[in-house]
Amino acid sequence: MVIDELELQIKAGDGGPGRVSFRREKYVPRGGPDGGNGGDGGSVYVKAVSDLGALSRYRHHPEILGESGEPGGVRLKTGKDGQDVTFVVPVGSILTDIESGETWDLDVPDKTILLAQGGKGGKGNTEFKSSTRQTPDYAQKGTTGQKRIIRVDLQYIAQIGLIGLPNAGKSTLLNVLTNAQVKAAGYPFTTLEPNLGDLHGVIVADIPGLIEGAHEGKGLGIRFLKHIRRTRLLVHCIDCTTRDPVRDYVTIRSELAHFDSDLLEKPEIILLTKTDEVEAKEVEKIAKLFTKKRHIVYNYSALDDESVQELTKQLLNYAGKAIS
Repeated sequence: MVIDELELQIKAGDGGPGRVSFRREKYVPRGGPDGGNGGDGGSVYVKAVSDLGALSRYRHHPEILGESGEPGGVRLKTGKDGQDVTFVVPVGSILTDIESGETWDLDVPDKTILLAQGGKGGKGNTEFKSSTRQTPDYAQKGTTGQKRIIRVDLQYIAQIGLIGLPNAGKSTLLNVLTNAQVKAAGYPFTTLEPNLGDLHGVIVADIPGLIEGAHEGKGLGIRFLKHIRRTRLLVHCIDCTTRDPVRDYVTIRSELAHFDSDLLEKPEIILLTKTDEVEAKEVEKIAKLFTKKRHIVYNYSALDDESVQELTKQLLNYAGKAIS
């Protein structure tokens, strides 16, 4: 199961305390100060990686801690700095500081961001020596490392999103187009989480099927729709074997509107699926119901190599990528 939402406790390391010490020399019972400064605390960074399962490692361990700096030593020795910590999240993760509202979008691989700054090491008593105070007997504490509560929200980086009712043929389409090995069966809700495939360098996302009332929690709900927010094109899969394909289309559009009305503005094509299971005249009739409303419509059957090749070509054109 891919984890796409998580809350993390982020804490950078504290700065180490400065040292109070004095030189110990023969015949000098209390020499001048020689306390060293504390080491700086380690900072916490986040890095984007191409691993959709990266968040699973934090599910039961949601704390990311930087190492604190070590105390200053005698003879002006500075304490060792704490090690920085870098944790990873999948590309497409949006991080939000729950308290401040600050956000970071890790939208490309290897993008690295400083989330929590380590504390500064405290000054040793040597730093406080002056002409009027030759033997200061105090040192400075290190400062506290930055602390945040971070919400991680993964939104897949995909150029094309497949949407439709359950059992509309989305998973089969993903498998045919990209050679993904997604489970596909002739019953609803085979797909329980989004799946990705690679179509000649174009990422395609298969979103679990929606039903009427999904925005009210029916079926699998609508939260998976966040994974098509970044897409350039929506492919609306319409099953030709259902009683009312137009109503099916309206149902999905309504659920999109309930989740985020901006999704309705995305470029969209209607893909008639399972065309091999009905007569050609019926397919043509269904297509006309949509084309008369100025929708772009394509016919497709997973059993027809020619229709698969033509669909592949058209999808890559929409994505701005030609097959070499």
